[in-house]
Amino acid sequence: VQLQASGGGLVQPGGSLRLNCAVSGSTVSVNDMGWYRQAPGKQRELVARITRGGNTDYADSVKGRFTISRDNAKNTVYLRMDSLKPEDTAVYYCSRIFQDVYRKWLPVGGWGQGTQVTVSS
Repeated sequence: VQLQASGGGLVQPGGSLRLNCAVSGSTVSVNDMGWYRQAPGKQRELVARITRGGNTDYADSVKGRFTISRDNAKNTVYLRMDSLKPEDTAVYYCSRIFQDVYRKWLPVGGWGQGTQVTVSS
């Protein structure tokens, strides 16, 4: 399975971006999918997820500002980011995810190429 994230860039605080994750080798509609981000010096964190059933959930830090969605026909997962803040600056990655016995969401497989998001004036 290959995952290609794109759509990042430089944006001013308060601005918006839409990230894209093109998936090949599997079908997004039968996978639980997530967007992660990793800021310099910090651990990678799961910020948004969408289950195969279409349920979504978000980290508290992005709730109300980010929206995850998918297009089954294009086999692509999106992350719409609004009201961006400097602390959203990070490399963003997409991944298939699964829930372990402790109900913790974990990534499946290797990481594809991420996309850099920089929020700065």
